[in-house]
Amino acid sequence: MGGAGDSPPGRRDAGHADRRRRPPGLCQDEITRRETVTFQRRLTRPKFEQQGTLEEFDFTASSKLPAAQIRDLGALCWLHSGESVILFGPVGVGKTHVAQALGHLAVRQGAHVHFAKTSRVPADLAGGRADRTWDKRIRELVRPDVLILEDFAMRQLGAAQADDLYELVSERQGRSLIITSNRAPSDWYPLFPNPVVAESLLDRLINTSHQVIMNGPSYRPNKRPGNPTDKPPGK
Repeated sequence: MGGAGDSPPGRRDAGHADRRRRPPGLCQDEITRRETVTFQRRLTRPKFEQQGTLEEFDFTASSKLPAAQIRDLGALCWLHSGESVILFGPVGVGKTHVAQALGHLAVRQGAHVHFAKTSRVPADLAGGRADRTWDKRIRELVRPDVLILEDFAMRQLGAAQADDLYELVSERQGRSLIITSNRAPSDWYPLFPNPVVAESLLDRLINTSHQVIMNGPSYRPNKRPGNPTDKPPGK
């Protein structure tokens, strides 16, 4: 026989049921919170210059922008196939925004992404040759699922710089690159001092890439102080 402090069986069972139901709800809240924190932390790892998304990109800014092609790239089929993306066109049309937006989408799908200025990559690897950390430094660039190289082919390359870029692209075979450039890929070849290195590197890179020609007016005048139009910046 139950004591005066005992609950009726039905209420006691209901209490147990409530307790069984509550922890999963609390656990799910905690799981959601942790997933959000983890995602935000992963978004900081690529070192993006800005946290832009494709949803924020103004496709109406110019009729010359290949909106359908860019949206198709947002499906990330290129990433799953180990292919690359080359975004090229004049300054200020949104290349950097699109590149980082694609990187943002890749992070959402769990990919490891890294963003770098192309000019800093050879400089960093040159430092590795000086202090004997070259192997470690290039592994850090090879490891990400997606490596975004901004402002590729900006200027003439030295022999050592060209060789390092060749090694990087070769080692990343089967891993995706996103490249932004103010020059068309056909104009990259004269920037390499060794035609054989240029042909080998660029043939491998260009023939495994989706090429996106971005044209139209620059976004940057819209970002001048005092301009009420607020459109995403780009390169």
